[in-house]
Amino acid sequence: MNILITGGASGLGVAITSRLLQDPDHKVYFSFHYSAEQAEQLTATHPNANAVQCDFTDADSVDSLIAKIGDMDLDLLINNAYTGKPVRALFHKLPAEEIRMEFEANILPTIRITQAAIDGFRKKKHGHIITILSNYLDHPPAGTSVYVAGKAYLEQLVYAWAHENAKFNIRSNAISPSFMQTGLTKDTDERIIEQMIGSSEAKRLLRPDEVAAAISDLLQASNTTNAANIILNPGKN
Repeated sequence: MNILITGGASGLGVAITSRLLQDPDHKVYFSFHYSAEQAEQLTATHPNANAVQCDFTDADSVDSLIAKIGDMDLDLLINNAYTGKPVRALFHKLPAEEIRMEFEANILPTIRITQAAIDGFRKKKHGHIITILSNYLDHPPAGTSVYVAGKAYLEQLVYAWAHENAKFNIRSNAISPSFMQTGLTKDTDERIIEQMIGSSEAKRLLRPDEVAAAISDLLQASNTTNAANIILNPGKN
């Protein structure tokens, strides 16, 4: 299986990439921006790993990645990359320009990359898209309005991709993880983390490797698993 994971060399992405690289039959392409050292380590230790540098805030860089997708002969696209911080100012204090930049840096690149992947999938008459969302969609914490709005936009596209492409044997599903401790959330106040753990029935947070395992399981699921949004949460928080 030929796979492309965006943002696959850091945080949740590196857990997903590492999990899928365990299967020698998988040829795994992953994009990275700042995590060059981790990308080099993955390609050095796994002959089936292929790193592609891409800056989602640079249209030319995204163009370069898209130009390579045709040669990847993809079977699976995992939309994981995110640029920026999930928690910002309260909505009423956010400049409109910041909201526009968020859309251009995260949503538009994901749309364009997915369009390129779908073009290939339709020619092959099969393919799978997995998009990483967030369980913040159900209860967005203060300061996450722009982040959650972007994920909500992608959620509706997940369903649209599924319905528009089902006749081509193309599936589109989503994974919505609860809070995890990764580089993306490193600035979260420790008191908030303790509160989340305390309010969780499981008394712990979700781990990136658990999300990677869920993706691996989804790959083995029936082709009838389509337009699904799988919530991952060890306990409500």
